Amino acid sequence: MKKQIISILLPILLFTLTASTVHKFHMALYQINYASDKKMLQITSRIHIDDLNKALEKKHKKKISVENENNSSEELLLEEYLSSCFSIKVNGQVRSLSFLSKEIDGEELVCYWNIRNISKINSLEIYNTVLVDLFSDQQNMINVTVLEVKKSFLLTNSITSKSLKY
Repeated sequence: MKKQIISILLPILLFTLTASTVHKFHMALYQINYASDKKMLQITSRIHIDDLNKALEKKHKKKISVENENNSSEELLLEEYLSSCFSIKVNGQVRSLSFLSKEIDGEELVCYWNIRNISKINSLEIYNTVLVDLFSDQQNMINVTVLEVKKSFLLTNSITSKSLKY
């Protein structure tokens, strides 16, 4: 009888303990696509919500929940943070990112950006330090597609930018 109780309670206890722990690694995903017909870069970022909240709370010294739908002040703090840590140079010139929208997908915040008026791409330089000041193991995976050429790379706290030639 004791073995049956232990065999039932032990998995429940282990599940409870592991479910309440922080995820084991810190990774965000960025997809950058050049839409030549629209003359724009389309950028999508997928970042763990809890990690973003911690970064913003550390920076602003107050509780922040980026998943709140109707809080324009917190959305502005999010946009400012992401814009300060993520930038793209097109043909050697820094270009402004236009924030379009955000949505929640499970435990991730998905943000949509674009850069307009790009008639031709000879080079891109992507700079990304999102969350690296908070997590030493943070990895930002970048996938870029320009004129059907796909390139992928990883940015970390030791490698914060990457230049690509086309």
